[in-house]
Amino acid sequence: MAANKKLLMLPGDGIGPEVMHEVRRVIDWMARRRAVSFDIAEDLAGGASIEARGTPITDGVIEAAQKADAVLFGSVGGPQWDKLGFDMRPEIAILRLRKELGLFANLRPAVVFDPMVNASTLKPEVVRGLDIMIVRETVGGVYFGEPRGIETLSDGQQKGFNTDVYTTHEIERVGRVAFELARKRGNKLCSVEKANVMECGLLWRQVMTKLGAAEYPDVELSHMYADNCAMQLVRNPRQFDVIVTGNLFGDLLSDLASMLTGSLGMLPSATLGDVDAFGKRNALYEPIHGSAPDIAGKGIANPIAQILSFSMLLRYSFGLDEDADLIERACTNVLASGLRTADIMAPDCAKVGTHVMGEAVIRELDKQAA
Repeated sequence: MAANKKLLMLPGDGIGPEVMHEVRRVIDWMARRRAVSFDIAEDLAGGASIEARGTPITDGVIEAAQKADAVLFGSVGGPQWDKLGFDMRPEIAILRLRKELGLFANLRPAVVFDPMVNASTLKPEVVRGLDIMIVRETVGGVYFGEPRGIETLSDGQQKGFNTDVYTTHEIERVGRVAFELARKRGNKLCSVEKANVMECGLLWRQVMTKLGAAEYPDVELSHMYADNCAMQLVRNPRQFDVIVTGNLFGDLLSDLASMLTGSLGMLPSATLGDVDAFGKRNALYEPIHGSAPDIAGKGIANPIAQILSFSMLLRYSFGLDEDADLIERACTNVLASGLRTADIMAPDCAKVGTHVMGEAVIRELDKQAA
């Protein structure tokens, strides 16, 4: 791969810089052993940007993200910024990136690695072999709909309001991403909404039904109400292959599904935009865990979700499936060897820190590539 593939890294706050450092080691390994290299830039986002620049993310960083072929994001936030106004929260950084890069489809895999079966709070027979992909629409719905706000009524009470709104186009474009993923997996797609009580949900179901019939008749499409989906995810999660849903329900269901695997520290995500006329697609990759300020700087954070986010970057932005598979196998084999960070510690395993876990992944990559 030519080195002009531009990668922007935004480590963020808390444990973000620590786990991102382990990804840099994987990138360096790939340059040495796989002849895969990148033109890498690193910048500030979230609380780190607030402290240095007075804003969660600058226009310059947004512009750099737009020019990059992919963005690798860490995590943002911390208690020292909790009292700032709404528009100054560290999380504004990720919201602006999604909005201004047109990142509308969030891909969150929920995979139970064989060595981690007993880490789940569900019975092993329920989660063994689990491999779900949740596709969440991320720039529409109730998080972005207008009108929104808090107003004071004539009697002195206050009223908070948000609007859940989707257009046909917004539903179709995230639907196509989900259908295409289903074609490459188990060929099953479950569309989730609340069509029984929400007009927005009814439109979602109608559009997905038409899209499936017109463009993806080979994919088995089903529909499910969001509350039932939540129940089914803990009752019989392996019935699902790909789930597609709106912003609010996707936020809730993807976090629920992630805990089926035993730890937020294990799971990556990707957020994709449209493919433009030149074949470029904006994309951002990040672990789903937060900044974990309580353990920041202690060297005990789990770097695997950040490393697997880089694996997703290789797969979805650059088509390097073989390299992505290599990294995923390395992570699985390290876990099978009995190494664990504190968040996934289990009996008869060896507790290690961030650096040692990253080093173990590098050693396993050496074995895989030998």
